[in-house]
Amino acid sequence: QVQLVESGGGLVQSGGSLRLSCVSSERIYTPYYMGWYRQAPGKERELVALLSIRGHTRYGESVRGRFSISTDDAKTVLYLQLNSLKPEDTAVYYCNIETTEGYNYWGQGTQVTVSP
Repeated sequence: QVQLVESGGGLVQSGGSLRLSCVSSERIYTPYYMGWYRQAPGKERELVALLSIRGHTRYGESVRGRFSISTDDAKTVLYLQLNSLKPEDTAVYYCNIETTEGYNYWGQGTQVTVSP
């Protein structure tokens, strides 16, 4: 069973930066989409950033221009660079990988808290 593990969350002041990482317990040879989602208390889970196997990216409107999704060369680690953080970015951030076969994997999440 593939497990995704996120790390890099924490407490940061408004305007600060963090880099989140997501590592898979097994090599995923056929990723189709890799992405980051977040869920704030009392809100639905929302897309933060998406990276396709072809290299196309898509960002949530509220983070566009501030966050950046990337992988290492071997596509074994998924990153999310968070810059110019705002208190409204406070949420649990989850990584997700969808394979070409339709398997969908989620991590347990990492908490990001931005203080005013």
